Amino acid sequence: MRTTPPNGIPHYYLYGDQGPDVELDLLHIEPLRDRSGPNDWRIRPHAHPDHMQILLVREGGGAIRMEERQLAIPTPGVLVVPSGIVHQIDFAPGTDGFVVTAALGCLKTAAAGDPRLIAAAGRAAVYPLEGTGVSIPAVIDTFQWLHREFIWSAPGRRTAIMAQFMRLLVVVLRLSIAHDDPGIAAPDRDYDLLVRYRAALEAHFRTARALTFYAGELAVTPARLNAACKARTGKTASELLYERIVIEAKRYLIYTESSVAQVAHLTGFDDPAYFNRFFTQRVGVSPGVFRKQMLHPED
Repeated sequence: MRTTPPNGIPHYYLYGDQGPDVELDLLHIEPLRDRSGPNDWRIRPHAHPDHMQILLVREGGGAIRMEERQLAIPTPGVLVVPSGIVHQIDFAPGTDGFVVTAALGCLKTAAAGDPRLIAAAGRAAVYPLEGTGVSIPAVIDTFQWLHREFIWSAPGRRTAIMAQFMRLLVVVLRLSIAHDDPGIAAPDRDYDLLVRYRAALEAHFRTARALTFYAGELAVTPARLNAACKARTGKTASELLYERIVIEAKRYLIYTESSVAQVAHLTGFDDPAYFNRFFTQRVGVSPGVFRKQMLHPED
């Protein structure tokens, strides 16, 4: 999905994707050539407001600009692009590797509460693999294994995908330590405020619905918080809050046997009927229908 905020920089789930809305709580992996080749090996400036990316460049190379900083792409190398970071890439023709695009919810699940993994994934960075002590064959194998699991429909597929993504996060953490790299900082306060707002959402989205609460937690006005969210994601602060609630509700509907009324309670709704209306308005189908479509798509 693509949106274009007021600053004119497109926001994508996957670069160039003009299709319908995608499920936010997921991970996607594809070879670099699949999307870069048809675009003449140039990825124009854009951002991913709800997803982060980890790229493996095995052969080829090129240059990447993240915010105001431009860097050569080492081979082999790993690139980390956090959510909301404006970036553009010029690959050398024939560049080979993989790009992983992970939803923030997927990142949180894979990090398993380890703040070091979250912090490393939140730093925009370009890491050469040579001379770091990190096993290059193991890194390549992790990307390849993740890609195999992603395109197959074998038993335990989701668990295997999350396991390999966790391995990638550990690789990123170790590379950040090996390079002693603080990352590429976004040059404006909007990004910093957005990151802090997302952290506050994770802590309070089940119990706090008022934008004034979050603005107070972050010591800014509601208007300032909204402006930062719009600038960096193209969405209001309330829209980001509602998306986070919907993601959690979908998880319970798909991966637990909780009733719809129980899911409503687990996501902070006292009235199951209101939860039903809230979910239906934003997803297009009721919670019960959504669960049936996900668990029994052949029906």
